[in-house]
Amino acid sequence: MDSGALIKKYLTPALYEILAPLKTKTGFTLDAAIQSGLKNPDSSIGIYAGDCQSYFIFSSILDPIIHAYHAVGEDFKHGPDLTGNKLDLVDPDNEFILSTRIRVARNLKDICFPCHISARDRRRVEFLVSDAVKNMPQNLKGQYIPFQDMPPSQMENLLTKKLAFPKGDRFQDTAGINRDFPNSRGIFLSRDKKFMIWVNEEDHLRIISLESSCDICGVFNRLCLGLNHLGKKLEFAFDKKYGFLTSCPTNIGTAMRASVHIRLKKLEKNQSLLRSIANQYHLQIRGTGGEKTSVDKGIFDISNKRRLGISGTRIIQNLHAGIAAIIQAEKTCNSTSL
Repeated sequence: MDSGALIKKYLTPALYEILAPLKTKTGFTLDAAIQSGLKNPDSSIGIYAGDCQSYFIFSSILDPIIHAYHAVGEDFKHGPDLTGNKLDLVDPDNEFILSTRIRVARNLKDICFPCHISARDRRRVEFLVSDAVKNMPQNLKGQYIPFQDMPPSQMENLLTKKLAFPKGDRFQDTAGINRDFPNSRGIFLSRDKKFMIWVNEEDHLRIISLESSCDICGVFNRLCLGLNHLGKKLEFAFDKKYGFLTSCPTNIGTAMRASVHIRLKKLEKNQSLLRSIANQYHLQIRGTGGEKTSVDKGIFDISNKRRLGISGTRIIQNLHAGIAAIIQAEKTCNSTSL
């Protein structure tokens, strides 16, 4: 396999010989786990988990990848659970931040993850989630919309607004995640469109809180409210060490990505300074459209880099403090010297 994927770095021939004969209780194998990496040499990771047990049966390959990606030592463990937070608005005049979006991934306990799930269990996930959202808290009430019953025009409209998800990319396709799309996929969308749940995408649930504002704390607290309700109805795949278990090992732990879209016209010309500040607060800088995209009109996507060995609350505090420091740098940066 000619690639720069972490799977190539850590999966030696000797280790493959040891792991290849093994199977989880649901029949998931190492060969199935690495299909996406084999068929996509440009993968950055190259391995997916098919169920909870994958993290333990194949720990001798997944642990080194987890250590490398998350920059944690041998004694890493999951941080405390999410709790609400109270922080000042980081951009009260709405001068820089265009939007805030926080999502977490969750899988249901004792059901295979999307790359290994059967059509029957995928329908079961959809039923369980659609039933769990029937009595959401008042300000999160909304509607579950199954994709297979959705007119193409409605689907296109939701995709344009980034409220729905399309069929997965080639990495997900070769992992088996796209099987039977769009059957048993759908979205729960709150009436105000500030809270949604994607069902049966890369994980069983992608739970998302968002709005066109700088209110990082408000968006986070809305997410916590939704998660608290769902946690009473659904049992999530969880481990005391690894945290919440996900299809891709890059998402374990809190499984949270908290991000803002922010316009930084001056720092666009001094990205070394921008990245220096981001690194101090464990933040990741991406292009306007996310990973591997360019910066359009000075708009960056800035999010947390750490997910494992840290609490969700600390992630939000780091994001808040880091964005505040970045905005201060943008305000004081002397554009004539750039």
